Amino acid sequence: MQIIFCNKMQLLRKIYYFIPAEWRYTARRLWFLPHDIWYSISNKNELLPPKGMIFIGSGDFLAQGNRYLKFFIELGGLAPNHHVLDIGCGIGRMAIPLTKYLNEKGSYDGFDIVKKGIDWCDKNISSRYKNFSFTCVDLQNDLYKSNGDKASHFLFPYADSSFDFIILTSVFTHMMPDEIKQYCAEISRVLKSGGTCFATFFVLDDESEKLMEVDKKFYFKHDYGYYKLMDEKVKSANIALKKNYIENECLNRNKLTLKHHHKGYWCGRSKIEAIDFQDIMIIGK
Repeated sequence: MQIIFCNKMQLLRKIYYFIPAEWRYTARRLWFLPHDIWYSISNKNELLPPKGMIFIGSGDFLAQGNRYLKFFIELGGLAPNHHVLDIGCGIGRMAIPLTKYLNEKGSYDGFDIVKKGIDWCDKNISSRYKNFSFTCVDLQNDLYKSNGDKASHFLFPYADSSFDFIILTSVFTHMMPDEIKQYCAEISRVLKSGGTCFATFFVLDDESEKLMEVDKKFYFKHDYGYYKLMDEKVKSANIALKKNYIENECLNRNKLTLKHHHKGYWCGRSKIEAIDFQDIMIIGK
């Protein structure tokens, strides 16, 4: 039964990755159209994007955002007056719960490569919360966007030492190593001394690799030494990196320090031992 389940999940991923990046949004929009029409009629007051527009993650959109807000506070030390940068902000999954937490002294900036998500956030969040700002950046990523500039040369549109707290949820899991190194350099530049970066990864170490070989539900079979890919045709679909590479090449070289590593259950680890699907790294400067 486990083998059948694994094969089915891998087949569904392959079908999804086969669809051109821009068409994936249209396919999802059409699939959820009946749901979204009914929701727009019956729930007019809740700050929540239509289900067909949500292009990141799975599960309960609001519940996930609220759970991560708890992680930001309890694991990362996020305070109401912090200046927050949300890298890969999507369509507001983290921004929405933060509107209820950040006070008038705090602020939020988010950027993403998917314009539809940024437009929705501008219209529905920035219009209500003036200390929340969203920016669309023109970068290529074979999972989300087929054209644009290279992320490996991207400079964040923010001044040095601007932020107390930086968020990357399921961002480094969809970026190639040279892109991650560039982002870490920019994180170090815009993060204040003493600030915190909350980032999620698929971290490869002896334990996770052994568990993955047994479980195989979420399997990285294409080995490039210090990183592994789930799909060679859509390289950004899912990427796992060796822990020593993350620490030595991405963090330490950029004056960033790994403070805590909370291991995820993506590799087959027991959910009792893990607090979330992906690995959570608390990084300091």
